[in-house]
Amino acid sequence: MVTLEADGRAMFKILKTVASDGVGARLGTLSLPRRRPIDTPNFIGLTARGAIPHLTPDNVGKKSELGGVYVALEDSMPSHMFTVLGARRHPAINSPLGNATDSISIFTSTGFQKLTNEAYRKYIGTIRPDIAIPLADMTYSQATNPIDSKRRTNITSSKRQLRMVERTEDWLAEFFEASEDDSEKFHPTVFAPLLPLSYPTQWEYFNQLEQDFATKLSGLAVYDVDTLPDLSNHSPLIPLPRLSFDYTATPQEILRQIQLGADLFTVSFLNSISDAGIALSFTFPPPSDPDSGIRPLGINMWSKEHEIAVKPLVEGCKCYACSKHHRAFLHHLLNAKEMLGWTLLQVHNYQVISDFFAGIRASLNAGLPTFEKDYDDFIRVYDSELPVGTGTRPRARGYHFKSQGGDDKINAPGWEKYDTDSDPALAGEMAGLAVTGAAAEGKETPLVPDADSAELGKQGFAEISK
Repeated sequence: MVTLEADGRAMFKILKTVASDGVGARLGTLSLPRRRPIDTPNFIGLTARGAIPHLTPDNVGKKSELGGVYVALEDSMPSHMFTVLGARRHPAINSPLGNATDSISIFTSTGFQKLTNEAYRKYIGTIRPDIAIPLADMTYSQATNPIDSKRRTNITSSKRQLRMVERTEDWLAEFFEASEDDSEKFHPTVFAPLLPLSYPTQWEYFNQLEQDFATKLSGLAVYDVDTLPDLSNHSPLIPLPRLSFDYTATPQEILRQIQLGADLFTVSFLNSISDAGIALSFTFPPPSDPDSGIRPLGINMWSKEHEIAVKPLVEGCKCYACSKHHRAFLHHLLNAKEMLGWTLLQVHNYQVISDFFAGIRASLNAGLPTFEKDYDDFIRVYDSELPVGTGTRPRARGYHFKSQGGDDKINAPGWEKYDTDSDPALAGEMAGLAVTGAAAEGKETPLVPDADSAELGKQGFAEISK
């Protein structure tokens, strides 16, 4: 069912490198059939249930500069934007079942299920994504909250590490063997996964990619950018584009990954920071004002200081939210729990990230000394962590987070009993009931009334109003 692109080098053009070995930061252009080219370094959007959170498809096309999206097979999937298909979401929810010799465990809308390599290849042929990432034997940690974007698991067992490599090698070989036998003429672009393990553990896998599959691969899906420097030992893999699935909690981590040689990114903090009510405010290169002190990476739009602030979310931003609305309006929308509030935040934050990558490309084009200076200035000028929102997030869904026994509820209850802490005597009087004894004195009402029948009769007990 699936046949292969002959060579991925034709679709990725390296325009400029700043490292002599070709492994460091670089400028390039990724061109896929029937899709507009995307300049790198750049990022692609992360979807949930096949859509970017808070944004409708028309808003994505009109209000953002996004060039591509990552879609998980776990989600249902219904332009000019290219699609990257993988088996698991990013970040993925830990599966209690674990992976097997011939399958991985995925979390679908009907619960955890097994996905075999054969079934995955059939889905690729049906969905026809622009880029397909073959199965990899990955292990994910359980997040402590639904917005945790740092979920890499440190595998301490050497046996488990070797099993991850062996299974991934076997599955990749099966993927290409079955693809060569299929008769249909669909040509997916294949990005081979690089596991989040040390180089000595997976060097044989790197050799297999270089010797057996280099001409069949169109790119690399990198789950730990610390493995990128080791590509210098495998020159046929160096020209391939590198899509980073390493976790990014701050823009500083994005800059570090670019310095190591990543080309495309899945910015894992982007959706969660919009959920938190934070408007990103950083730029690259950073402002040159020496007296400004440490600048925050974002603005908490829940803060009361924005109640009457009739100014853009960020001065100078050209996004739809900043050009058409102001902070006071967005603050009101968040407090009123209006969906439009998070939609405008998402539009703004995607624009900030797009401008951030545009600034990085311009800095790289000016040369390595310029990029390194801008990088150092960014570290010096901006806070090292993103701000934390102080309001209520949108309701977390099961595909965002999987709770365990004994965990507190993530979502606040939609309703609760009216006046559960009110005065029992006052509540009884408001209900038209006779209040006597302990309740009349503001004490808890006993199961057996402490007043006799005569007193209850005087208070109108058991009388029916006419």
